[in-house]
Order: sequence, then structure tokens, then C-alpha cells
Amino acid sequence: MDHRLIRKLRPRLLAWLRRSRSGRVLFMKRFPYKDIKRATDGFQSIMYTTSHIAAYKARFQDGGVVLIKEMRDYDQGKDAFYREVQLLGRLHHRHLLSLKGFSTGHRRLLVFDNIERGSLKEHLTDPIRTPLDWKTRLQIVIGVVAALEYLLLFNEPPMYHVSISSSSIMLDENFNAKLSDVGLQSSGENYVTVPHTSCAKDCMGQECGNIMFQLGVLILELVTGQSSDDRAADLVQWIREYRFCSSIHKMLDPDLGNSYDSRELKSLLAVAKLCVRYGDKPKTSILQVLRYLHKKIESPHD
Repeated sequence: MDHRLIRKLRPRLLAWLRRSRSGRVLFMKRFPYKDIKRATDGFQSIMYTTSHIAAYKARFQDGGVVLIKEMRDYDQGKDAFYREVQLLGRLHHRHLLSLKGFSTGHRRLLVFDNIERGSLKEHLTDPIRTPLDWKTRLQIVIGVVAALEYLLLFNEPPMYHVSISSSSIMLDENFNAKLSDVGLQSSGENYVTVPHTSCAKDCMGQECGNIMFQLGVLILELVTGQSSDDRAADLVQWIREYRFCSSIHKMLDPDLGNSYDSRELKSLLAVAKLCVRYGDKPKTSILQVLRYLHKKIESPHD
């Protein structure tokens, strides 16, 4: 194409791109508010809540079970909400819950993918459910780390706002982990403008430190079967102890029985200890953790 023609068309193209990133949400389904209200039993089917987000289980008339997230206290206007929808809609990874659509009725709502098996927390704490075996727990950890690698190192802009907990990790029909709480900020924050700095390249900054800490707590929850909602501080204190290895057998989830591999268990706990040891100044990166897990633990690669 002639360079003069490109220079002539460039301003129009940029103007079109700016318009497409606000106002209308391209290629994303808009769900009627009344359908979502009915599917969530009037927003009574709560999965988890934070100070800025409420997540609900929804069953539509076609039988599909999905996750609905309500953005609370979000006062940046519709254009900002549409930009967030566009950004989340571009995220595609097998360990992320995919965005299916949105609603802008009485509430700002996001509709995510199928969650037929529910949350990881349900499988760890509900005595009615079949306990997760050791192999499944390892695959969940590796899946979460793979999703973090994608969000922090291969996404533009990098997604530093990620909540990692057993409540917000969903499981598909094959027990693959799906992160559900990604990229949504409070009304006073704006993750979209975070630059792609050196932190994103090696993930050693404060933002990544917070994420690494959450990952460490999640691993401890998977190993012990204890909820981080009530005992996160106790779990962190235990793994930080100099002689914690001598008490592993006391802390191990009884549901595991003798089905675990002791070598893999020690490798997993070594990762957890690194993640929680330095607080917001991590000494290792997500990429290093993923390589270590693939090297030390026999499991399918992502």
C-alpha cells in the first residue's frame, strides 16, 4: 500500500479505534438484567464477596451454570466499564474463567463461563464432596501459576490485580483450575494504565509480591485442607518456622491419606515458603516457580 495513503488513513483509523474502545462493546453479548436476576434467584446464590465484588452462581433456562460478578462502588461511568469489559474479553487462557457477556441494568454485571463443579473452596471444605486427590491438587497449583505467567508476563497491559483464593478459583468438569477474580479494580484504581515496566518482565516488584504471597497461601491451603479465610496467618507462621518439616505430618490434610508423593510434597512446600517469605519483595518470579514445578513434579505441561 502506498505510504501516502497510509499516512492519510492513519488518523481515521486511530479515531475509529478510540471509538471502538468506549461506548459500544464489540463482539460481547449483552444479557438482559431480568434474566440474570432470575438465574441468580434474585442475587441470593452468593459464591464469594470482597469489598468491591460480589460473585453469584447463576443457572439459566438452558441449564448452564455460570458465574456472575457484580462490580460494586464502581463510579467511573459506562465508558470506563465498557473498556474493562473489552479488556477482560481479550483474555484467553485455559486457566482463566472466560467472559461471556455483561449487563448494565440496575447493576454493573459480568457473565463468566461455566462453573459446573463450583469453587475450589467447596471441594476442600464441603464434607459431602469427594476429596481432591494429590494429583488433582498438583494440577491446580500448576494451572494457577500458568495463568499468572500469562497475566503478568504475556499480557499487555499486565494484569497485576489478581485475587488468588480457594473461593475465587473455579473448577471445570476435569478439575482444571480457573481464575475468576482478575483485572477488576475498585472505583479509585485503574489497572489499565499500569505501564509494562521491568516488574512485568521478571515479576519482582511489590504488585507481584502480593500475588506471590497469595499463591503461597493457596498452596498451604491445598496441602493442609484448612481455609485461608480463618487461618491464613497461622499457615504462614507455620511455613516460616525453621523446623516446619518436622511437623508436616501433623498439618497435612487427612483427606489425602497416604496417596501423596513425599518428594512432590516437599517441593510444593518449598515453593510456598519462597512465596510467603519476603512479603512484597519477592526473591523469585512466577516464571521461575513454573519452571521449578515442571522440573520437580511429574504433571502435564500447560
